Order: sequence, then structure tokens, then C-alpha cells
Amino acid sequence: MATFGTLSDRLTETFRNLRTKGKLTPADVDGTVREIRRALLDADVALAVVKEFTAKVRERALGDEVNKALNPAQQVVQIVNEELIAILGGQQRRLQFAKTAPTVIMLAGLQGSGKTTFAGKLAKQLEKEGHTPLLVAADLQRPNAVTQLQVVAQQAGAAVYAPEPGNGIGDPVRVARDGVDTARRQQHDIVIIDTAGRLGVDAEMMKQASDIRKAVDPDEVLFVIDAMIGQDAVTTARAFQDGVDFTGVVLSKLDGDARGGAALSVASVTGRPILYASTGEGLDDLEAFHPDRMASRILDLGDILTLIEQAQTAFDEAEAMKMAEKLATDQFTLEDFLDQLQQVKKMGSMKKMLGMLPGMGQMKQQLDDFDDREIDRTEAIIRSMTLAERRNPKVLNGSRRLRIARGSGVTVTDVNQLVQRFDQAAKMMKTVARGGVPSIPGMGPLGGKPGASSKRGGKRKSGNVGSRSGNPAKRAAENAGIAATTAPGTGAGFGLGGRGAEPTPQDLAEIQKLFGKS
Repeated sequence: MATFGTLSDRLTETFRNLRTKGKLTPADVDGTVREIRRALLDADVALAVVKEFTAKVRERALGDEVNKALNPAQQVVQIVNEELIAILGGQQRRLQFAKTAPTVIMLAGLQGSGKTTFAGKLAKQLEKEGHTPLLVAADLQRPNAVTQLQVVAQQAGAAVYAPEPGNGIGDPVRVARDGVDTARRQQHDIVIIDTAGRLGVDAEMMKQASDIRKAVDPDEVLFVIDAMIGQDAVTTARAFQDGVDFTGVVLSKLDGDARGGAALSVASVTGRPILYASTGEGLDDLEAFHPDRMASRILDLGDILTLIEQAQTAFDEAEAMKMAEKLATDQFTLEDFLDQLQQVKKMGSMKKMLGMLPGMGQMKQQLDDFDDREIDRTEAIIRSMTLAERRNPKVLNGSRRLRIARGSGVTVTDVNQLVQRFDQAAKMMKTVARGGVPSIPGMGPLGGKPGASSKRGGKRKSGNVGSRSGNPAKRAAENAGIAATTAPGTGAGFGLGGRGAEPTPQDLAEIQKLFGKS
């Protein structure tokens, strides 16, 4: 996640230095805590939060739990992880629904914080869960705020109540009250009220928000805050808590390149949980906030659970079982792969998904170089093939490959690389589907030593890995395929090349579950 990029890099580097030490001295702990403090302050975390956090980490790091640990460095990482979870709110909290419909959700926050966009995102997510939300346009101050909410509601497929044109015309308290009555009559089970914001905290704004709260008695008041505003987040959050009070927090623009201090400060300072995090501009870019998963991302430990949940949402279970069967029986074709690409695209940005894998913080440059449009190019190549060619790539001779390259706007080399990588990927996926450990050309089995040969138990020197074919043309082609697959920093339709963080047995087990294998 871009917001925590610098903080994550600083913390990862600090812990890397610890791993060289077999036993930690008080001086080592003090040095580590000092680096953590600097990293948090640079990330714009509130000073009070930093002091409390580092004091707890130091106390626990000097305690018996680290002194008696077999690996003190890992124990310190675990302590920092647990304390990060604590300042992010501890346990996840979901929306609280009213016992008698409709559930009323009021949104509050400064102008530009993303309230209106979040209203549409929340409505779309609730629609998917079987609810029937009604958006109420009670922001009658900001120019074209009512129109924006109507457009967002249309995109989300949700109903909207907007009796007033806005732009300074209308009574927002009456609109909010009538909106709840309308939802009750039309049998909407959730009401989302978009209220006005200001460029800064002022008495008029607080009074209006307070009056709306008194009029509709909401079940949830969500404070939407821009994750990019840094230290001002604490001041703004306290002002809203005193003036209106709120039951939960929403972090918007968490995909930005800011330092992320708001996310690490607001929950601890206000004592209110973070319920949602907005991670992009699209209406689907909204995640339920899990403190433990966010802490793992910050420490570059990955977020496999969220990745799996997204996959389960995007992939059809019955279709996944069919694909698993095809993988295990050598029937997986480019046509099937095209269908899988469509499913993957439903999950969102490939770069974002790769960033959820453990250790990907160490491949920041490769992630930055990765272009999501490569998936579109791969799709264009496959769509330029005939049905027979997709089902049997072996029929692709030179003239066919030239036709495909022209039809998809790429070079023949791109087509050749796609076919080569498809063959390699199909073999790897077949191995995983059967419960084995895949082998990457030039690297040997995953989990083994890079450069070790997977055949005959022989050893190869790392600089001499390549094809042993006696046919010069075939040897050159195979070496080109190996180089394209293992070159660091390449961003193609099949990923970032062969140099990634090695999956653990638990990760492989999760992958097998996605393929329908227990």
C-alpha cells in the first residue's frame, strides 16, 4: 500500500539489521526503538502515539519473552506487530445494524475528504451483501454535491433521495429526516446520509451536523478522514468527536503516496475503531479494515487472507473446480487461461494484489515497473488467435504467429514469449494442483536453493544455467525463454519474473484450496 511505503521500508531495514545478532543487548533494543521512533515521526504519526508505542515496545523487548526466545529478532518483530495492531484498534469491528430497519448511517468529515465517493462505495458493497440502501443528499452547501451523489448512486446501482438542488438551497436537517421516512415507506433497509463539509472546522458546520444527528438518531456516525493530511488528522478528529461524536472512522485515499500518519493516529487518539479503508478511485476499491492485516502490510509480512477473500469473491467455485480438473489432466488451454484472466481482472489491480504477498516490499522497484496493461496485451494476443490455436498452441507456426502479432499490435517475439510462458506456467500450476512443489526454470524447485538442478540430483553453477539441447536453434529458443522468465524487474503478463519471495507451505496450501484441492 503506497501510503505506508516509506514507513514499511524503514521498519524492514531496521529489523534486517537485528537478524544478524544472536542475542540482543539493551543497547541493541534502544537502537532499534530509536529507529522505530524516527520512522513513525517521519510518517507523521502523532507524537503522543509514538511515545506510547515505543515505550511499550522497549519494555517488552527488554523483558523475558525476548531474552528466552530462540530467535530474539523475530520476537521483536512479533512485539512490534502486536503493538501496531493495538494502536490500529485491536479487533476488527463491522457495521452495527439496527434491530428494526432502516439502519441509519450518517457520514461526517471535512470537504474533500471523500464522503460522497465513500457513500457510493458503501452502497455498492451493501448491495452485494443483499441490502437495499438509499443515499440521501443532505450536502446542500458544496457546489454540485447533489449532482455528484446522484451520479455516484447511479454507478453503484443504488437509489437516491435528493429533493433539493443544493448549491446553498434547502434545509439539510429536513432532507435528512424526510430521507429516513422515505426509506421506511419504500422498504429500504439502510439509509446513508451524505452531509456537508467545510474546508476547515467551524461552529456552523458542527451545529448543522449535530442538528442532523439529533433529527435522525443514526445507528452509525462514520467520520471520513483523508489519510493524506498527516498531523492535522488528530486535530480534526478531536474536533468532530467533541462537536458531533462518531462511532467509527473511514480512511480515504489510502492508496496515495502520503506518509500515513492519520491511519496510525486516529484510532488511538479517539478510541473509535476504523471500519473501512478506501484504496482507490473505483467504487469497488473499498476494504473492511482489519488492524492485524494492516499491521502485516506495514511490516511487509503480506496480507494473504485479504488476497484469498478477493479471489473467492471474483472466482466462481464451480468454474474453479473445472479448471483444477483440467490442470491435473493436461487439458488446460489458452482459451481456459483467457477465462482465468477475466476472473483475475475482476479482483482489481494486479500490482495491488502482488503487493499483498509477503516480502514484496523488497521488490519495490519491480512492483513499480510492473504495468497492469501487460494483462490487456496478453488478452489481446490470445483473442487474436483462432479457437483451434487457443486449444492447441502447437499448431502456431511462423505465419500464424505473424498474423497474431499484427492482429494484437505486438511483435512476434511477444507472441513467442507468451506461448513459452504459458507452457511453463501450465506445468507449474499442474504441479501445484497435484499437491507438488513447482519448479521455476533456472531456479529449481521453490523452497530449494536457487540454481540447483531439479533433474538427476546434479548441481549447476549459477552462471551456467541454460538449455542442453544439441539443436542450436532449439537451444537458443529455450535459453531465450529461460532468460525472459528469470530476468529480474521484467513486468509481463505472467508476473514479475522468477525472483520473488518463496511461498511457505501454508501459502501453497491456500493456493491448492483456490484450485479446489484440499
